[in-house]
Amino acid sequence: MLNEQPSSWRTYEEVAVYLLDLFAAEFGLEEVQGTQSVPGHRSGTSWRLDGKGVLLGGQGFVIVECRRHTTEKLKQESVAAVAYRIQDTGAEGGILVSPIGLQEGAAKVAAAEKVVPVVMDAASTTEDYVVRFLKRTMFGASARDGAKASDSAEAVVKPAVQ
Repeated sequence: MLNEQPSSWRTYEEVAVYLLDLFAAEFGLEEVQGTQSVPGHRSGTSWRLDGKGVLLGGQGFVIVECRRHTTEKLKQESVAAVAYRIQDTGAEGGILVSPIGLQEGAAKVAAAEKVVPVVMDAASTTEDYVVRFLKRTMFGASARDGAKASDSAEAVVKPAVQ
């Protein structure tokens, strides 16, 4: 039997869901669940989601979508597709994970449609990662001898007074 490695996009999705679940409270979520199908109420179709964030109190959910685009920022069409899934499924919003972030138009659509952009390095693992969201940066690093370290930092940058 061949020992198959998962495709890089699949691994990216799994790592994103794991880390979003780790930081669920930062998004106002109880938990983040993995890949699943959710029915579309308007379209009558079903949507395969990379993840589903359950709101605190279990009253609603947000869509989690991952786009492992490593050469350019996500375009507004990509964010608009997530926005339609939010409307069709009755979700309260969304989380869009990518290594590079959003183009200007995509950022405007995300803000208008309650889509939180999350920047996660394409090579992230469950132990070695840098994740940026909501003006926060979370990071984790592992050592060769098996020791693990993770922490978070928050910084406020203010313009220089002249």
